[in-house]
Formats: sequence, C-alpha cells, structure tokens
Amino acid sequence: MENGGTSSFMRTRRLESYFNASSGLSVKETVKSSVKEELELKPRTDLYADNDGWVSVLISWIKIFICFVTMMFTTFVWALIMLVLLPWPYERIRQGNIWGHVTGRLMIWILGNPIKIEGAEFSNKRAIYISNHASPLDVFLIMWLTPTGTVGIAKKEIIWYPLFGQLYVLANHLRIDRSNPTAAIQSMKEAARAVVKNNLSLIIFPEGTRSKNGRLLPFKKGFFHLALQTGLPIVPMVLTGTHLAWRKGSLHIRPEPLNVKFLPPISTKDWTADKIDGYIRMVHDLYAKHLPESQRPLPLESSRNS
Repeated sequence: MENGGTSSFMRTRRLESYFNASSGLSVKETVKSSVKEELELKPRTDLYADNDGWVSVLISWIKIFICFVTMMFTTFVWALIMLVLLPWPYERIRQGNIWGHVTGRLMIWILGNPIKIEGAEFSNKRAIYISNHASPLDVFLIMWLTPTGTVGIAKKEIIWYPLFGQLYVLANHLRIDRSNPTAAIQSMKEAARAVVKNNLSLIIFPEGTRSKNGRLLPFKKGFFHLALQTGLPIVPMVLTGTHLAWRKGSLHIRPEPLNVKFLPPISTKDWTADKIDGYIRMVHDLYAKHLPESQRPLPLESSRNS
C-alpha cells in the first residue's frame, strides 16, 4: 500500500517507481513555451495560504494528538491479535483490513471533516483499487473504505514508520525494494502470484508519490503490469478535497468537505502488453474527467502520459 499514515507521525509517502530530429525539437519547444505563457496568464487555483487563527491551529493539534493516541491503542490491540495469528498469513491480512476499517473510520470521525461517498456499490468487488494521492487523509480513507481481503504494496522502508509500518508488516502486506529495479520487478511478479493464489484485492497509488498541490500527476506503469498479470478489473477511487483539508508538512486540519467516488470497474481481461501506454492514457483521462478543475493535471503534466 503504495501505498499507504499522516505526515506528522507516519510521514506517509507511498510507492514511487518508473522525438525526433532537430526540426521537430524546435516545434516542441515552441509549443511548450506557448503553454507556459498561457499558464502564467491564468489565475492559479491550486494555491492556498494559511490565514487561520491560532485557535483553529490549536484545535487541529489537539485532534491530531487524539488521532495518534487512538491509533496507538488500536495498533496495540490488533498487533496482539496478529501475533496470535502468525501461522495464518491470510487471517492476518483480513485482520489488518479490519484494523484499517476501524482505525481509518475513527480518524476521519475525530478530525470531523464532512464526507460524501459515491459509487459505494463498486467498493466490495475483488479488484485492483487505485487512488490519487495528495494528503495524509487519503491513507485513512483507503484504510477505511477498501474491502476486507485487500493488500497494499509499499516500499520496504515502510517498516520503520512508527505504528503503521510495524502493523503493515504483521498484516502480511506486500513490500518492494525500489532501489533495485530487478528486485522490484521480481517482487511485483510475486505479488501478482500471491494475489491470484489467495483471491485478494490490491490497493495502490498509481502516481507513485504524493501531489504537492492536489493536481493529478502522471501514472506509473506498475499497477498496469499487475492488472495484466492478475486479470483483475481496476476500480478507480477519486478523492477530492483532501489536499485542502490536510496538506503535506502541515499540522493544520481544515474543515474542508471530502469526497470519495468509486468509478465502475474497468475490465482488463482483453488487455495486452503492447497497448499499455494507451491504457494508461485512458485511465488517467478518466480520472481527470471526474476531478474538479483545481485538481486536474496541468497541460505539461498531462502530456507525460501521452
């Protein structure tokens, strides 16, 4: 689970992985220049400032402290359960999901942001769930809303994240070594085999990192390869508002409304490896269509998936 805690005490950062002659180059540079000039003239809707008073900030700190204590308690309880279940890895995955449902829901309740969930009928399918990632709140939401029997894929260093990392490993979720591309590819293949063998679902952040301003980033190819190897459908989870409610590097939670929208499953049964770039564009464009203007990718970012 690139996966995927809060930036304050979990430092969540989920999984990160992976034209012509001189005449064509000058044309490309001209296009990029004109796009840049156009962007500079347009008002930036993805910028925001901290104008809230100290009372609001203090309340945020108190909420985060309560979240941390709550997570300590639930993690301790479920760690004991998983230690008893060490001989049964699938049961540990299931208990890890139950811990996520309880803890994620509690975190959102404590923070108090109004939330709207759409397309919940698509949230209980066996599938590869993908989510855009722009805030620590995203992790709480996917912990809460992904179905039992779902595993995440995260970098191997997640074990060092306080509370979350240790339970992640105990819950038998999957880790990859991103510093070694050969080992990472092998880990992904093993992950696909484990998912098929145990009838599991997956949750992954396709951007490979967290967006700093909430705008959708280009997608990595890792989860498309997983879709090819497992044959599972892809269920996009479109998260909006989280980047405004809790920003990276901040301890200030704002009462912004959150929206989670499950899109209908995308079948991958007929997908072939030679068309992977087209599938990436298709899913990325689908995401952009369901995001508000302030979270859609900028033209220069969007072109990287073309």
